[in-house]
Amino acid sequence: MLQIEGWKRIGIWLTVAVGLALAMPNFFYGTVERSNDAEAEIEVLGATSERTAAAAAWPAFLPDSLVNLGLDLRGGAHLLAEVHVEDVYAERMNALWPEVRDTLRAERETVGTIRRQDGPEDELRVRISEPEGMGRALEVVRGLATPSVTLTGLAQNDIEVAGDGDLVIVRLSDAERAATDTRTIQQSLEIIRRRVDEVGTREPTIQRQGEDRILIQVPGIGSAEELKALIGTTAKLTFNPVVGRTSDPDAAPGARNVIYPSLDEPGTYYIIEETAVVTGEELTDAQPSFDQNGRPAVNFRFNPSGARKFGDYTLENVGSPFAIVLDEEVISAPVIQDHIPGGSGIITGQFSVEESTQLAVLLRAGALPAEMTFLEERTIGPELGQDSIDAGTIACIVAFIAVLLFMGASYGLFGLFANIALIINVGLLFGLLSLIGATLTLPGIAGIVLTIGMAVDANVLIFERIREELKTAKGPARAIELGYEKALSAIIDANITTFITAVILFTMGSGPVRGFSVTLGLGILTSVFTAIFVTRLLIVMWFERRRPKTIEV
Repeated sequence: MLQIEGWKRIGIWLTVAVGLALAMPNFFYGTVERSNDAEAEIEVLGATSERTAAAAAWPAFLPDSLVNLGLDLRGGAHLLAEVHVEDVYAERMNALWPEVRDTLRAERETVGTIRRQDGPEDELRVRISEPEGMGRALEVVRGLATPSVTLTGLAQNDIEVAGDGDLVIVRLSDAERAATDTRTIQQSLEIIRRRVDEVGTREPTIQRQGEDRILIQVPGIGSAEELKALIGTTAKLTFNPVVGRTSDPDAAPGARNVIYPSLDEPGTYYIIEETAVVTGEELTDAQPSFDQNGRPAVNFRFNPSGARKFGDYTLENVGSPFAIVLDEEVISAPVIQDHIPGGSGIITGQFSVEESTQLAVLLRAGALPAEMTFLEERTIGPELGQDSIDAGTIACIVAFIAVLLFMGASYGLFGLFANIALIINVGLLFGLLSLIGATLTLPGIAGIVLTIGMAVDANVLIFERIREELKTAKGPARAIELGYEKALSAIIDANITTFITAVILFTMGSGPVRGFSVTLGLGILTSVFTAIFVTRLLIVMWFERRRPKTIEV
């Protein structure tokens, strides 16, 4: 019999109601967006009368999720950056030097005195005064190697050690270089994502391209220069031993030392050891605060490894100055008064409240592991994005009206039911996009237009099948029931193959291709639901009220 159980009807209408409720905020996009932004600012910066009024513009009990607009619709900045992964090799060699030095010093009777020599940045060269002890020197330095696990699952040493006359030469192995490159890119991706997220942008695209490049697309940001300034702020923090002070910026710092200006004392320069005791990479937290004099400062805390090194150094160097270096400037050089075992401390300087807050944010996000060169940059203005929205809206309206007219002219009252289901289908699609926080791009709009065209395919199959059944002199109720039953397999087959195509596009594609595949895939789900359940429920409800003896499809 042509009937649908009551609990199924409730489930269908409840699903439709929830989907349309989730889609509703998109019809008031500007108001909801300003309300959401104000609520986010209140959480971070505190409440003001303007923010409170903006947040209250949209009722709190209503859904507030929006379909995010992509770069081509909202406008924003596009950057393609190249990461100088070779910079990390030099840092690894500098970090390895203290271990190599201490290890060789323990073998002084065999290898003699040791001294680091200049060489390529990706190599560590150490001269020993007793070349006869080269074998022993190579043996103990090779003992510092650790396994580097590769994609093949084979463990190889992370360093290669060779001898050349009286030189011990240490370099990274090929496997470790490849692993380092991957880690550097992944770390850069994560740090860029953190920094971009701090400014509250919606759905940025940050992904790896090729071996050493990163694509960055951020909707809603003012310009490419603004994005470069945000990403390029390194906030590289190190804690270095102080060798001396000078007023001459051109003074010779000495071997393995560097000279940096003081941020607090203009005209003063600190000579510090190039090798840091602890780096910002070992920070686990940084928060803005105030020092004992009420001046803005930043509290920090190290991870266990950094805390151990920081504690050991302060224990052995009580009474010595210790430079806190930020982006090649000494922001503070306090004298170590006592052993600091807890792994936490405070950075003081001539900060404003805003500067201390920004510094804490950058330190939490971390320093970029390597320098980046921007190969390509574009700024897409909001006017161009609005033009794309207008063009996409016109395309959707034209497609929508054409489909409505065709269905009404071809199938009469049943076409009207299909048109109602089509309107619900588009609403459910936007509800799903809002629910998952998807980003709508211009190709995504093309996916919506395609969905509108495909949405009536299932209804066409069903209605044509009902026509065929009516020709066999079956009653209206039986014809409608058989029409849905016999068309179901064709509908499922057609939509499953298209959905698989959408999944492949999403998995293998990127950027615009993914935007198209998301709207296409979700559109298939909503189209099948409205065709099989919503349209049928509308027809059943009409049939129960009218009880027609004959029907025309």
